[in-house]
Amino acid sequence: MVYLVDDEDVVRDALAWLLRSRRLLSEGFASAEAFEQMLASRWAPGEQRWPTAPSCLLLDVRMPGQSGLALFETLVERGLQTLMPVIFLTGHGDVPTAVAAVKRGAFDFVEKPFSDNALVDRVLLALQRSEEALQARAGRQEVQRALDELTERERDVMRLVVEGKPNKLIADALDISVRTVEVHRARVFEKMNVRSAVELANLLRAG
Repeated sequence: MVYLVDDEDVVRDALAWLLRSRRLLSEGFASAEAFEQMLASRWAPGEQRWPTAPSCLLLDVRMPGQSGLALFETLVERGLQTLMPVIFLTGHGDVPTAVAAVKRGAFDFVEKPFSDNALVDRVLLALQRSEEALQARAGRQEVQRALDELTERERDVMRLVVEGKPNKLIADALDISVRTVEVHRARVFEKMNVRSAVELANLLRAG
């Protein structure tokens, strides 16, 4: 999904037509406030469910009311600028501002009047970046679900396994038998879906 936020109807309509010609879905908003209302209905603090599909935002810099830059800062505060990359649409005088926004995490900016093909190419790259971010988020959530299934003792064993401790030292540290360590270690590997201590350490580091 490509979200379009621009106060000019003709611009939104032209962008929607352009995206449809490349088989891309879009949803238009006439103001930053309207987009924020949509955002409030789909996103909540502490929840990591939206967006659920690759998406990006084409955002005009200058609009009546709240500016595109202010809306972008809202997305940054909510950590959405990676999941939903922002491409700013700028007039010539807004280029320095747009460059500064890119340094803050915006995906890119396109100066008006823009080349249709060049813009769609940037949109496709932004959607690819969004898909990669969504996959990474899904991976982190899967790791967290697996961690939540571990017992307290399994967590203790896992911590020492990741530190590189052999079973004998883990048994001594936790005052349990080596055989018990082996059982807990096997359960940790099974629940975390790994086959080695190195793989487990890499998984936790990535998460």
